[in-house]
This record gives sequence, C-alpha cells and structure tokens, in this order.
Amino acid sequence: QVQLVESGGGSVQSGKSLTLSCTSSVKIDIFVAMNWYRQVPGKERELVASMIGGTNTVYLESVKGRFTISRDIRKNKLYLQMTDLKPEDTAVYFCTGESGFSSDSPHYWGQGTQVTVSP
Repeated sequence: QVQLVESGGGSVQSGKSLTLSCTSSVKIDIFVAMNWYRQVPGKERELVASMIGGTNTVYLESVKGRFTISRDIRKNKLYLQMTDLKPEDTAVYFCTGESGFSSDSPHYWGQGTQVTVSP
C-alpha cells in the first residue's frame, strides 16, 4: 500500500525558509513523477513543483527561483525547499506520486501539511 506522509510545515515570517519533506512507504523510483501541490480554502489547487523522471523539474511561475524540489531515493523522500517565503505562499501543501502518465494511472496523495507565512 502506498502512503505518502508530509512533514516540515509550520508558521514563519515573510522572508524566512522552510523545507517540506514527503516520506513514501514504497520506493519512490516507481513513480514517473512526484509533485508538490498547494491549496487555500476557496481557491483552486495549484501545482507548485514537479519532478519528472527523477531529473526534470517544473515550477509554478510565482515560486521560480525561491522553491527547489528534490528527492533522496535511498531515503524514499521528496523535498520542497522554500526560501524567501511570502504571505501568498500560505496554504496546505500536498505531496503526490504518479505511477504512470495515463489518466487512469494511480495518483497517490499525502494528507497535507500547513504552511503559514505572516507579513
């Protein structure tokens, strides 16, 4: 059974940094892509960062240059290093793993971790 568990969220002031971690119950190299999403109540969910095939990375425009997605295969962990945080980064952040690129491939989600950035 695939389980993804996020950690590392918290409350920080604007300009500070946080690193989110996502621990997988299975080897993460089974995923064709791993992602970080975020959601604010009442707003659409945003795809923040993706790591595709273990090497290619894609970022939401508003976080480029501030956030970095990475992984540690040996530890089965995905990370999101967030620097120069802004109040608009406040959201629940979710880690996901995609087992395939087709629409019917399982897409696994963690339970989320709250990030709150104060002015």
